[in-house]
Amino acid sequence: MRIDVLGAVRALRDDGTPVDLGGPRHREVLARLVAAEGRMVTTGTLVGDLWPEPPARAVGALRTFVAALRRALEPERPPRTPPRVIVTEGPGYALRLPRENVDVLRFEDTLARTRRSPAAVSDLGVALAAWRGPAYADVPDSPWAQRERTRLEELRLAALELRAGILLDAGEGADLVAELGAHVAEHPWREPAWGLLARALHRAGRQADALATLRRARRMLVDQLGLDPAADLQRLEADILTGPATGTPAAWTGPGVRLGPRTTVDLARTLALAGGDALVHSRRDRLTAIQAAERTGDRHLTARIIGAYDVPAIWSRADDPEQSRAVVAVAERTLTALGPDGPADLRARLLATIAVESRSADLAADELSRARQAARQAEALARELADPALLAFALNGVFLQSFTRPGLAADRDEIGAEILDLATANDLPNFAVLGRLVRLQSASARGDLDTAAAHATAAEELAATTEAPLVAVLTAWFRARVTAARSTEPGGPTAAAAAAQYRAAEEALRTAGMPGLHRGLFPLALLGLRLLHDRAAPTDQHLDWGPYLPWARPHVLLAHGRAEEARAALVAAPEPPHDHLQEAMWCLTAHAATHLGERGVAARAATVLRDARAEDAGAASGLLTLGPVARYSANAEV
Repeated sequence: MRIDVLGAVRALRDDGTPVDLGGPRHREVLARLVAAEGRMVTTGTLVGDLWPEPPARAVGALRTFVAALRRALEPERPPRTPPRVIVTEGPGYALRLPRENVDVLRFEDTLARTRRSPAAVSDLGVALAAWRGPAYADVPDSPWAQRERTRLEELRLAALELRAGILLDAGEGADLVAELGAHVAEHPWREPAWGLLARALHRAGRQADALATLRRARRMLVDQLGLDPAADLQRLEADILTGPATGTPAAWTGPGVRLGPRTTVDLARTLALAGGDALVHSRRDRLTAIQAAERTGDRHLTARIIGAYDVPAIWSRADDPEQSRAVVAVAERTLTALGPDGPADLRARLLATIAVESRSADLAADELSRARQAARQAEALARELADPALLAFALNGVFLQSFTRPGLAADRDEIGAEILDLATANDLPNFAVLGRLVRLQSASARGDLDTAAAHATAAEELAATTEAPLVAVLTAWFRARVTAARSTEPGGPTAAAAAAQYRAAEEALRTAGMPGLHRGLFPLALLGLRLLHDRAAPTDQHLDWGPYLPWARPHVLLAHGRAEEARAALVAAPEPPHDHLQEAMWCLTAHAATHLGERGVAARAATVLRDARAEDAGAASGLLTLGPVARYSANAEV
């Protein structure tokens, strides 16, 4: 018995005669069991895969299909003897055939064997020739079939390119021109295919055509995606230009698109570190490149372009939430398209991107849960791959998803320390800056200003060599935060001096291209400074409180003597988001509730703040402070 699914689903007897499998549902049941590769598929899964909205008697219908398939596949099986091809196993069914008797499994095994040993290339050619059309061609477009078709088509294309590369490396391949030409025409976004076609043309003595092919690839990539060809493709062009027409240019059998040094995304990474208008443009250009890549339908290309933008991120509120959601949506679609068996490095970069772009301040509860799961998965994959740069990026996502509750400064310090160690040991200067800033924030939250200041100085020194001017903007805020804290000490600076430093830091931040950080920060810093000195909130009507207004409003109303309005605003305020400033918002809630005699609200805030009592409110930002959390918590508990 042989079963084929690389084309229409069919079964053949030993003598080659076809088996009558029955109707479309019968073939779909058989195909679904083939896709499980010998594993048991539960009855519930089979029913769900066959019917989007299962009818009342779906399980009975499924059993009928299975019984008919068993009779067709084992017509000579005596009555009441157990079936040997489709067996009942636990709560479902499994297909029991040797792998070499199923064409798709035979193909996958041959591809794996050829990847390990190029000597098996002739077997791979036979396996490729066995394809009769799209996998599961006559199975309806149910989700499981779409996933399998997509996965197997990617394997087929990879096998075709692997075979061509092996033959070219062996000095053969001149007869591959027509095959590779058709391949490139059908899949123009597969950059390895262009290199293989150019090598085949060169092998056939067609140097001019080989060079024209590479230049056509360059134009397509640059004009439509803003990407330069990969470095290997550029080296191949140079080899063809300098070598004899029948020579063997350097092999180019890379697994997919690798971004060159002048690509749009790489440029966007560079601009992102410069701040200001350049940062705004970098975000725009990045999204444009991602959307262009997704339109090609090449999920590997899309994954690489998304993952190439591994710009360190320090703040838990997005600068452009709508754009971040768009990036996350493409990353999630691409991750689904790659499937669980997709390249681990691409999956890790997509997961890390989802974690980094899903800033906690802007998300609903279900989105937060997905983002935190993505962070954990990205970290696990990066550790398995032992890729330090990828792990640093993944840990950035873990850090941004670590604001699950107040009082976790020590945990974030451990993350920052690992990022810093990785970056120092592996020459990753931008992530070294990130590690320093994370540790600055953590030390600031714990009130350890000397340690925080040491990290600030180290970050500034690194920034001088990496041309990252945004670091100085952040450390200026930190130094204003230090002045504010010390303005309460005997002989310390005045509150006016702290306010002046905050104003100077605000001026630099205003043009830094980081609205997610900038908006509302200065009024909040002034409010914190006033609370440190037991003064009422600022009442300047021109202050933009930004996202912090719901928690600042009761204080502003109290400053105007409007207690009842303040009480209504307090009750209406939502629970603070899980971000850098959650402790500050809870402390504002506790303080207003205490003054207004709202004991239930005050007790709730005190409970939430219990684990953060050793920290300074707002200081996890590294940018401002409202003073010790314990002060607000203790008053709220009275």
